[in-house]
Amino acid sequence: MSFENLGLQEALLRAVKDSGYETATEVQALAIPAGLKGLDMMVSSRTGSGKTAAFILPALHKVLESRANPTAPVLDEKGRRKVQGPKVLVLCPTRELAMQVAKAAQTYGRYVPGLRLSTVLGGMPYALQLKQLSGPLDILIATPGRLLDHMQSGRAVLDNVELLVLDEADRMLDMGFIDDIKTIADRIPATRQTVMFSATFAGHVGRLAQDLLRDPMRIDVASHTDTHENITQRLHWADNNNHKDQLLEHLLADKDVDQALVFTSTQRDADWLAERLQELGHSVAPLHGGMPQGRRNRVLMALRRREVKVLVATDVAARGIDVPTITHVINYGLPMKAEDYVHRIGRTGRAGRAGLAVTLAGRDDVSMIRRIQQFTTQQIPVAQIEGLEPKSQEPRIFPPRPAGAGGFEDRGARPAWGGKPGFGGNKSFGGGKSFGGGAGRPFQPREGARPAGFEPRGDFRQDSRPSFDRAPADRGNDRGFAPRGDFAPRGDFAPRNDRPAFGDNKPSFGGKPSFGQDRRPAGGGFESRGPGGPKRSGPPSGGPRRSGFGR
Repeated sequence: MSFENLGLQEALLRAVKDSGYETATEVQALAIPAGLKGLDMMVSSRTGSGKTAAFILPALHKVLESRANPTAPVLDEKGRRKVQGPKVLVLCPTRELAMQVAKAAQTYGRYVPGLRLSTVLGGMPYALQLKQLSGPLDILIATPGRLLDHMQSGRAVLDNVELLVLDEADRMLDMGFIDDIKTIADRIPATRQTVMFSATFAGHVGRLAQDLLRDPMRIDVASHTDTHENITQRLHWADNNNHKDQLLEHLLADKDVDQALVFTSTQRDADWLAERLQELGHSVAPLHGGMPQGRRNRVLMALRRREVKVLVATDVAARGIDVPTITHVINYGLPMKAEDYVHRIGRTGRAGRAGLAVTLAGRDDVSMIRRIQQFTTQQIPVAQIEGLEPKSQEPRIFPPRPAGAGGFEDRGARPAWGGKPGFGGNKSFGGGKSFGGGAGRPFQPREGARPAGFEPRGDFRQDSRPSFDRAPADRGNDRGFAPRGDFAPRGDFAPRNDRPAFGDNKPSFGGKPSFGQDRRPAGGGFESRGPGGPKRSGPPSGGPRRSGFGR
């Protein structure tokens, strides 16, 4: 659908055309008309589908309408213009994503006269943010934590917000912002329009939408199970870290690489790998959450100006980078969550361009590869590079288990015992009973029977348990810690008459008190530890007699 048919004002259509777009994407064609009507929306759309414009264009349209119908300024008791706050509030999970949204708002609002836009982010100077919040404001783009700080200090006024946008709400809830979001929403007028963008609306995200939205329109354009037509995915198995490094160097040396985004699992790995690639002659820079915000901004600007060819980043950048010249995404370290894989590879192949997503994995990554393939319901094709083939056998990734299947598909003789995975094929337990059961047929024990090797042991009977109140007569002590009845002590441990008993008759070593029944001398004090030393025959002078061994 053409943008001219969506009902946008001329100033916005002109800006969209200057940006090189003539036809709206599917999510834009559905969300923009509903947004202009003021409907609450729950929108699911994959990354790179143009969802930012789907809510920024209606927001700018609302700003233009307010300019056409100006209201008289509100004055305080001293006659000064009172701060009214923004009309549009956009909440984002990360600083990178918030800056991307702000850049889109400036691009599409270039012909909106006097557009007043502010960003409130962590890691940015307070003075500039306070100055922007105290003046007239149209659109406020913020991360929940920093915005809540300004609300508690009374600097952020949200009494006039007419549109609330939660961008990537699932990510914000994963980061623990649910209480902050609810607090912010409670300070916004209930008559507002609320729009939520999320990869999924299951679980806690759906419950939050139920609390914040009124009769929302559901738009489900694309889910994580959809194929990425413009992105070619590949999986390379590595024998070890040295082999993985060689694969990475070969991929980055490819002449088809325009700009590459290499993902690591930790901030430390990002710094180390960036330094190593720089030594090899690559134009590289790291990007992660441990860097100051000013440095992160400079790195992203250098990437957009093509001063950096290889960006080594953690998942903090997976949802906030929109650089169309990124041709390769390389997963050097796998993500912590399967859904982050989708956001990672979505950094390439944007706006109809072709991209390549390569995952380098070792045997320790088999479980995560399986979870990724189950999440996307797609298998990542395995490839090899000539001269860098893995020497070890390729790990086997079992296909996703179909819904409602009884056993474990394509697992051979691995059984299901009580509905849980087995312990490998044809493994013997106890009395030689094999739990194989044939090709994929789970072992079903007879009701009431126990497999061989799982019978109760005889020495666990009640009458054979050790007694802790008295010892057998042949031990000759009253310690009370007797061995089990079926345990026969070895001969060299049997009690002898020439060994001292551990009771009343234990000798005193160096004047220390014996630890029998009567552990104190007759006088009530302690004997001195040195030979021939004086005895303390009673309690301290003037103090009461104490029982026990001191304080």
